[in-house]
Amino acid sequence: MRNLVTTILFISSLLVSALTYAGPKVEFKTTAGNFVVELDSIKAPKTSANFLNYVNKGFYNGTIFHRVIDGFMIQGGGFTPDLVQKSTDAPVASEAQNGLKNQSYTIAMARTSDPDSATAQFFINVKDNEALNYPNAMGNGYTVFGNVISGTQTIDAIRKIPTMLASTPKMGRMSDVPSKTVLIESATVLK
Repeated sequence: MRNLVTTILFISSLLVSALTYAGPKVEFKTTAGNFVVELDSIKAPKTSANFLNYVNKGFYNGTIFHRVIDGFMIQGGGFTPDLVQKSTDAPVASEAQNGLKNQSYTIAMARTSDPDSATAQFFINVKDNEALNYPNAMGNGYTVFGNVISGTQTIDAIRKIPTMLASTPKMGRMSDVPSKTVLIESATVLK
């Protein structure tokens, strides 16, 4: 009987710790307001580590949200205010098969058509985007690695900014650029 009670207590403590797991949190201070994301370093370990590497070296400080599509997502983390793309580290392998879904206020990695091409750019879903989940029509999906846990009003304010077609120094023209610059002043890991 004593072993049974000990086993039940042990299993209960494992369940409680699994339910109360809190991943790393990153606070973004922007010119449109602040928000905090919590990363899921259990289901997206490589992506979370990659993102934290960029945060810890100050990469996102001084970048902008350069692509905004209300009813879809807001994207940032790769361009300076004058629309110059920053150099990045090597890409991280896709973890889109991790079971996390592109739902409202989740954060996911932006990438090219190559599923293993994500580097620094990220996006925040402003609605449930089922077409971005694994598997999608192309079989890949986009890696979700966390969600916004505070400051959703900031995300909503950014998504409502009117957009324009803008000239870029090296890429020609870019669409869906906010008409009012939203600067990421800082991104820091909360202790």
